[in-house]
Amino acid sequence: MQNLTEPPGNATSTKNVSIIVKVCVVIPFFCVFLYCILLMLHTFASHRQFFDSSRYILFTYMLVNDTLQMLLSVLLFLFVMGSVNFPLVFCAPLLFLSTATFQNSPLILAAMSLERYVAIFYPLHRPVSWRPERIWVIILSLWIVSCILPTVDFILMRPKADVDVLSTPVLCKTAVINSSPIQTLFKVVMNGLFFAVVAVVILFTYIRILLETRKMRQDRVSVSKALHTVVLHGFQLLLSMTAFTFPITESLIVLHISWLQEHIAFLNYFCFVLLPRFLSPLIYGLRDESLRNHMKRAVPCCRARISPHKATKN
Repeated sequence: MQNLTEPPGNATSTKNVSIIVKVCVVIPFFCVFLYCILLMLHTFASHRQFFDSSRYILFTYMLVNDTLQMLLSVLLFLFVMGSVNFPLVFCAPLLFLSTATFQNSPLILAAMSLERYVAIFYPLHRPVSWRPERIWVIILSLWIVSCILPTVDFILMRPKADVDVLSTPVLCKTAVINSSPIQTLFKVVMNGLFFAVVAVVILFTYIRILLETRKMRQDRVSVSKALHTVVLHGFQLLLSMTAFTFPITESLIVLHISWLQEHIAFLNYFCFVLLPRFLSPLIYGLRDESLRNHMKRAVPCCRARISPHKATKN
C-alpha cells in the first residue's frame, strides 16, 4: 500500500537508488572474481608443467567455463537492471551460452572426479582419452552434452505472435524463450538428470577410492588426497545445485519479510548464482599447494614475503 500512496517521483527515485545499489554490489564482486580467475589462468599459462596433468587441464577448463558463465550472467543482469531491450536474434545466443555453461559446470565436476579415479586405479595404463595430450576429447564431449538442453529449448521456442525475432525489442530473460509448459517440464527433467548423474559419479568414485585406501599400504597419501578431492567436488556440486532453490527461498522470504519480488530475485541471484560460482573455483584452486605457491609469486605483495630459500625449494 505504501507504493500506491507514494508520489511517482519518489517511487522512481527509490527504484533508481535500488538499481544503483544492486549494480554497485555485483560489479565489484565480479571484478574480484575475475581478478582471481585471471591470476590462476596466468599461473597456468606461465608454468607449462601444469599442462602435463589431466587434472590441471580440466581445472583450467572449469575456470574458463565458470568465467564465461559469470560474465554472461552479469551482462544479462545489467541488461535487466537497465531495462535494455533488443531483438531476440541477439538475445538468443547470450541465453544459449549462459544455459550451456551452467549445464557444463556439474559435468566438469564429474569428469574431474573420474580423472582422480582413473589416476588411482590405472596409474600406468591410463585410457588414452584421459591422458593429457588427448583430454580435449573429454572436454569436447562435455561441451556437446551441455548444449543439448539449450538446443532443445530453441527448437521448442514459440515467440508470441506480435514478436518479430529480427526486429521486436525484448527484455533478454530466460522467460522469453522458455514460456511453454513442455519446455519447463523438459528443463526440470534434464536438470534433475544432469545433477543426479553427476552425484552418482561422485559417490561412486568416493566409495571406490575409500575402499582402496583400506587396501593400499603404499602411497596412501596420494590416495587420501584424491579422496579429499572427490569430497570437495561433492561440495562444489551442492553449491551448483543451490541455483534450484529459488522457489523454496522465495517462499520462505515472502512468509517472513515483505520484500518486493525484484529484491527477492536479486537476493537469490547473488546468493545462489554468483556466490557459488565465485567460491567453487577458489576453494578448489587455493587448496592446491603447488598452484597456491605459484600464485603467491605472481602477486607483488606476496612475492616479497617469499624467502629466496623457500622459492628455490618450491
